[in-house]
Amino acid sequence: MVFNLYLGVTPPISQSESSEREKEVTVTLMAELRRQNTFESEDEAKMRELVLGRVAALVKKFVYDLGIARGLSDTAARAAGGKIYTFGSYRLGVHGPGSDIDTLCVVPKHVTREDFFEIFEPMLRDMDGATEVSGVPEAYVPIIKTKISGIPLDFLMARLTLSSIPDDLSLQDDNLLRNLDERCVRSLGGCRVQEEILRLVPNVQVFRDSLRCIKLWAQRRAIYSNVNGFLGGVAWAILVARICQLYPNATAGAIVSRFFIIMYQWSWPQPVLLKQIEDGPLQVRVWNPKLYPADRTHRMPIITPAYPAMCSTHNVTESTQMIMTEELKKASEIVDRVMIGSTSWSELFAKHDFFHKYRYYLQVIASTGDPDLQIKWSGTVESRIRQLVMKLEYVDSLILAHPFIKGFEQTSYCASPDEIRAVAQGEISETIKKRKPEDIEGKEGGGPVYSTTFYIGLAIEPKPAGTTGPRRLDISYPTTEFVKLVKMWEKYEEPRMGIVVRHIKSAALPDNVFGPGERQPKHAQKRAKGPSKSGNTSPDMPNKKRRASHTEQEPPKTAEIVPSISTIPGLPLTPMSEVYNNKDRPDIKAPELPFGENVSIATGTVGAQ
Repeated sequence: MVFNLYLGVTPPISQSESSEREKEVTVTLMAELRRQNTFESEDEAKMRELVLGRVAALVKKFVYDLGIARGLSDTAARAAGGKIYTFGSYRLGVHGPGSDIDTLCVVPKHVTREDFFEIFEPMLRDMDGATEVSGVPEAYVPIIKTKISGIPLDFLMARLTLSSIPDDLSLQDDNLLRNLDERCVRSLGGCRVQEEILRLVPNVQVFRDSLRCIKLWAQRRAIYSNVNGFLGGVAWAILVARICQLYPNATAGAIVSRFFIIMYQWSWPQPVLLKQIEDGPLQVRVWNPKLYPADRTHRMPIITPAYPAMCSTHNVTESTQMIMTEELKKASEIVDRVMIGSTSWSELFAKHDFFHKYRYYLQVIASTGDPDLQIKWSGTVESRIRQLVMKLEYVDSLILAHPFIKGFEQTSYCASPDEIRAVAQGEISETIKKRKPEDIEGKEGGGPVYSTTFYIGLAIEPKPAGTTGPRRLDISYPTTEFVKLVKMWEKYEEPRMGIVVRHIKSAALPDNVFGPGERQPKHAQKRAKGPSKSGNTSPDMPNKKRRASHTEQEPPKTAEIVPSISTIPGLPLTPMSEVYNNKDRPDIKAPELPFGENVSIATGTVGAQ
């Protein structure tokens, strides 16, 4: 039998120690990470430990109380145990100030998932210092979110087929997955994957320092979001771990430098694996490298190392892959300059320019009149944004659709139904912005509106040479289909939940998307004709290929689609045409393209022009 003397699926590229220069840049990298405030304080670290201790005791009490209620003896109920495991950035050791703690509650077989939400969630609400407790039992991975003593926590639950959960239980045993439902398997996945990652890296501290850097870079460049089609924490961790395997004796500075160079040049869709995939005891959908042709929908496959192995990047779209490729290219050029001493690490962590990059944006506005309902509704809408991006990729003349990685929350206090309607449609006047809760007390028909606005940047192709006159960018079909999709949510209620999709020019972006001192003057300077950076393309980025859809039919070009939006409680429905259509408004001119052309963006109607 032959044993590998190395970690990973291939031998290391180099086992040499880092050079003196690489050691120097590692020192400056760690200094920059401290300057960027990526490490939590000692007091916050102690508070996290105290909170986790209290939560661990609460889980044991939860299991004990249920055991007594289900007829167990006092001895058996106490022996049933119950244990918490952390995962995510906290378990990997790369969390920062204010980061949440992903927490898995492992319970014995007499505890059900219904008990978790019907009994444990109220116990959390009654816990001293607990605020913002919100359960989402219908989520793909059911979750309870809360804050305890100011520390945000996300709770998942896994019910094992054991009568008791010992304190020394290891979740790495594949046999624990036997006879579990898929939701429990998914809940266990985070802990199992991250334990494997830590086991498969040659130097845990170098891995953590490198990942902390890559994570900060991805967040600053707005490409850290699995739900929006970029890479999430697990995917970035696997990529960094793979580079650590290839250079087992390198310092963090060297790992980061090689990370960007190798990842930019990686031959996608060649998968990234930390170890060979092995068969396991559970029959669930497993990514199989031998059957890879069946998984070609995965554009940047990054495969989790724990059974059942799965692709952690199934949300990546053509547009988000292009954006990440461009960012990796820029970063590789920056680290080259860092290594030769012509720039500093701070350049790598420069903030994104998303809200300065494009001439046109889509706003997706989710709104309700209830703060708890808003959390669930906005989360549902956000989880569907990727579907809108994918549909936009089929639109002629659109190079890419660039989703931003988070929504912008706002609470508006409205004094009348008209103001509520306007806010739901994204029109928030200065008067409403300045208004306080007490200003609307006793106002009939008024009330608060909780809204979350998501943004998608639109990069449009240059106008073909020799053509004249305005063009129409018809995105009514994808936006209409998106609205239909989010309304299919099983808990959607037409009178209580609002959804609006509309286009705006960059000059009309609200102030809350900009940081201090970032807001550009409303009268933006006229751009010169010719190539523009707003297209977000480079010669090295993948060419966009038009693909025929086998599941959707394009509407006739002469058809008129006038979707509707929902409004806040008690208000009549408003035709979306009132929000979108400006064909009867001669005072509204067609917006100007970044390339000096004119285009009319149609989001409410479809028609030839």
